[in-house]
Amino acid sequence: MVTGASAGIGRATVRALAARGYDVALIARGVDGLEGAREEVVRAGRRALVLPLDVADAAAVEAAASRVEAELGPIDVWVNDAMASVFAPFHETTADEFERVTRVTYLGTVNGTRAALARMTTRNRGTIVQVGSALAYRSIPLQSGYCGAKAAIRGFTDSIRCELRHYKSDVHLTMVQMPAVNTPQFGWVRSRLPNRAQPVPPIFQPEVAARAVVWAATHRRRELYVGWPSVKAIVFGAKLFPSIGDWYLGKTGFRSQQTKTPRDPSAPDNLYEPVPGDHGAHGTFDGRARSSSLELLWSIHRPAVITAVCSALAVALILVLAVFHS
Repeated sequence: MVTGASAGIGRATVRALAARGYDVALIARGVDGLEGAREEVVRAGRRALVLPLDVADAAAVEAAASRVEAELGPIDVWVNDAMASVFAPFHETTADEFERVTRVTYLGTVNGTRAALARMTTRNRGTIVQVGSALAYRSIPLQSGYCGAKAAIRGFTDSIRCELRHYKSDVHLTMVQMPAVNTPQFGWVRSRLPNRAQPVPPIFQPEVAARAVVWAATHRRRELYVGWPSVKAIVFGAKLFPSIGDWYLGKTGFRSQQTKTPRDPSAPDNLYEPVPGDHGAHGTFDGRARSSSLELLWSIHRPAVITAVCSALAVALILVLAVFHS
């Protein structure tokens, strides 16, 4: 099950899961994008189930989970990816807008987790992947609702992990903290900025994010940071030097989230209704986006790399000792 499956990271994750042999249930509001995702799953030789709904509706999410298990079988992996945001200073963000971002991004994840756990805990197996962000640790200006929701997901997930430990459950929760990703959201996000919104560079392609999600879904890692920018923001910007991070982002955070192109104030946004059309996985920043991450490769293969380095050092030490004794 993938929420936010019609576009961006969710869409890339759908492709990656189908390529790995998974049947995929698809949740999003936009029917056009869902149908495009369904066709990609079918082309990969797997079954797809389209479920147009709003993840902020807990009853709809629960009903969708029941339908998936009836039509596709037990849910092995549930990916919570659906999100919404508003690009504006907090004082220019209305109460309704802030609540909407929170309901979709945070409560949508809560609703998905509840529906998944209701089924996985009875079987004592399954994995829930929360698609997070470096912003869950290091907030930035102009996205207070989204940053707050991602931080809330992190706190919520930590709490549920403790409960699963108490019950000695084998159900696994993992959170994947993303960097800036080239997704269509920057073309349809509600914004009050003078120029068009952009992800804070450096930017990564959604396939990098999808590889991380699929790896997290099939390994027992508690949390996964994607890309050096995420590591830098979380470790240095949030944990070691938060005051410096506040100063730096106050100075650069407004400019770095905008292109030099004026925003079209008449363009539709997707806060309350989906923007029609199949928008795919990629946004408009292909020319600036990276298709790989050395940090992600290191994180995924860290045990093997450490073992290889230790083995090489041991062999070198043995050779030195042999030469010395000879």
